[in-house]
Amino acid sequence: MLFQGNRKCLVLMAMLASACALLLSGCSTTPKSSGKVAAGKTGKVKVKKGGGYYLDDGPMDEVPDNLLEVPDAEPRVEKLASGPNKPYVVFGRTYTPMTQISAYRKKGVGSWYGKKFHGQKTSSGEPYDMFKMTAAHPTLPIPSYARVTSLETGKQVIVRVNDRGPFLSNRLIDLSYTAAYKLGYLEKGSGQVEVELLLPDEIERINLAKKDAGSPIEPKPVVVASAESGTQNAGATPVVVANEQKTASSASKAVSSGPAYYLQLGAYQQASNAQSYQAKFSLDWAHKLPSLEVVQTGDYYKLFAGPFNTLAEATQVVEEMKSMGTNSFVVRR
Repeated sequence: MLFQGNRKCLVLMAMLASACALLLSGCSTTPKSSGKVAAGKTGKVKVKKGGGYYLDDGPMDEVPDNLLEVPDAEPRVEKLASGPNKPYVVFGRTYTPMTQISAYRKKGVGSWYGKKFHGQKTSSGEPYDMFKMTAAHPTLPIPSYARVTSLETGKQVIVRVNDRGPFLSNRLIDLSYTAAYKLGYLEKGSGQVEVELLLPDEIERINLAKKDAGSPIEPKPVVVASAESGTQNAGATPVVVANEQKTASSASKAVSSGPAYYLQLGAYQQASNAQSYQAKFSLDWAHKLPSLEVVQTGDYYKLFAGPFNTLAEATQVVEEMKSMGTNSFVVRR
């Protein structure tokens, strides 16, 4: 799995006589029967035996409890490594990594890698830890940070890209065991995802939000979505009841002071999925979230909560939701 970007690895690969032997050394290992992994109410991961998602790979017999509580990677602007970002050849195909942090967003199949590579060196030279929030990608800069969104569940994580792979043409990214678990595709081995490289300005915004998390928070109105919210057209602002006067006042205050802060709770390919989660969040988080709305952006239906009057207020809710196993992030609209 781990392409370390060094001559020794390339020479070894060139000496392998058959495609079968090659598959034993890279991310392009052919999947076999998958082990079953399920999470109980406590967040403890229970592993059922049955093989791995890559040849001779899979989960360990015992894994840490409460993987949902593992924090996302903390993005920062780092100096790019030289070796891992040079062009390289695997299985007769040339890969040319990005040599600067620039716009990148792509959809494809996400997979994961586990115990077979745990503790081995990644392309960055760091040891692979399947329980941290990292990823392998064929061309994204090393190191860099990416937001990965499950197109099936709407869940999102931030990972640190520090490795090369996968090398199967139909796969976009290999996540760590924990990252795949948090996105919800660990059990089946792969899932449809969108990968977006975090640019310096967004990294700065994320870090600023964390610094402001300790600021005083004003009381928030309780807003409950109406019964019709699950059947509205995508893109329409949901009808809300309870404390309407306070909600309107909060919204007008945010508008008067410029762009407001919102939480993005998910991105979905189907409007019906977005509306279902809209109704769920309205019930489960009515005490914390202002009005919820589904907005169509390109091919996605994004679920937003807001507006929040301050960045600190929005960030506080993000942290509270994360402690309950729900990921979100702050955006300005």
